[in-house]
Amino acid sequence: MGDTKSWISAFRLRTLPLAFSGWLVGTTLAYTSIEINWYVAGLTLLTAFLLQILSNLANDYGDAVSGVDSEKRKGPNRMVQSGKITKKAMGKAILLFSFLSFSFGSLLLSLSFKDDFISVFVFLILGLLAIGAAIKYTVGINPYGYAGFGDLYVFLFFGMILVFGTYYLQVQSFDWAVLLPAASIGLLSVGVLNVNNIRDIESDKTSGKNSIPVRIGRKKAVVYHTFLLQAGIATAIVFSFLEFASWWQFIFIPINLFFFKNIQSVAKKPLYELDPFLKQMAISTLLFSILFSLGVALSAISLT
Repeated sequence: MGDTKSWISAFRLRTLPLAFSGWLVGTTLAYTSIEINWYVAGLTLLTAFLLQILSNLANDYGDAVSGVDSEKRKGPNRMVQSGKITKKAMGKAILLFSFLSFSFGSLLLSLSFKDDFISVFVFLILGLLAIGAAIKYTVGINPYGYAGFGDLYVFLFFGMILVFGTYYLQVQSFDWAVLLPAASIGLLSVGVLNVNNIRDIESDKTSGKNSIPVRIGRKKAVVYHTFLLQAGIATAIVFSFLEFASWWQFIFIPINLFFFKNIQSVAKKPLYELDPFLKQMAISTLLFSILFSLGVALSAISLT
């Protein structure tokens, strides 16, 4: 079955700041319009965490079954590939977290929308798609993560849908400007994945996992990485100008120094030294979300 330490490792808790980042930005943007329902906010965050862990478990299982994970891989050992958790036990854990994600997600929708059955239906479909996409990323026949579509999944589900969904669950109305910071979180989250894929480019190429860095090569993958991070900052700046209330909204800009450092390191460091910069990228994204949200909140307070 695997010991507690092995399961905690399989959960990959260091990825949870990405889910928190999207939730924080969406909740803060909602705060500028309404009084936050903290029961809804708490369930939204819990559901996002469950989906993130589900994705991590499915990735561990799928990469082991497909042979992508091997001794040639540069990153930390995966639990199924190393034999610390059996395939059967991991399969049961995937089913458990699928059930938990669906259950808490359903409770969230009933609490947020009550008798608005159309909204419940739409978000229920999105939730089922999120669960299916988390599993299908590396599991089953022709997993889309091996065809280079993992970036799109991360951008949509951990950027656009998480931020805008968190916002809509509170406000229950559309504000298209929210798509800009949602895109920021999505692009930066893809940046985290891109560091991971550049690190694993050699083993992925050998095993047939056609991530974007495998398809375009490391040099172009660094250019792509630069685009992701700078576009993430740019969309947040555009939002801040369009929704300008005070200069507090721009306090996130210095975080770009951390992103430039990440770009430089990804371009120059040997592949086996890139793992710390995966963590640095995730923490930088979290800091961006905190400062962006703080700026939005302070600007809203200054108007009251």
